[in-house]
Amino acid sequence: ESRVRDLGISVDGLKVDVDGDKAILRGKAANQADREKAILAAGNTPGIAQVEDQIDVGAAEPESQYYRVKSGDSLSKIAKEFYGDPMKYPVIFEANQPMLKDPDKIYPGQVLRIPPQ
Repeated sequence: ESRVRDLGISVDGLKVDVDGDKAILRGKAANQADREKAILAAGNTPGIAQVEDQIDVGAAEPESQYYRVKSGDSLSKIAKEFYGDPMKYPVIFEANQPMLKDPDKIYPGQVLRIPPQ
């Protein structure tokens, strides 16, 4: 819970239960982006291999895709794969803030949010 709150992600009534290496998230997010960022924040926590999402969303919006970073990846390479244009990497960077502080600092195994175009 504190990791999500420390990043400034707003989920009303956030409750996180941990069962082994699985985090179970409950609460209500104002929008899809906050829901997805909470899932990412929990999932990119050491010791957590799986996230069970039970967060309600205030307004229905299209869901993002998730991508697990591989060795040799960059945001521009990922943008080219998903959007057909490497120059759209800022879209991915913005979608993953505040978890990402620098577009050049991603690491293998990290899971990123890829919003729809």
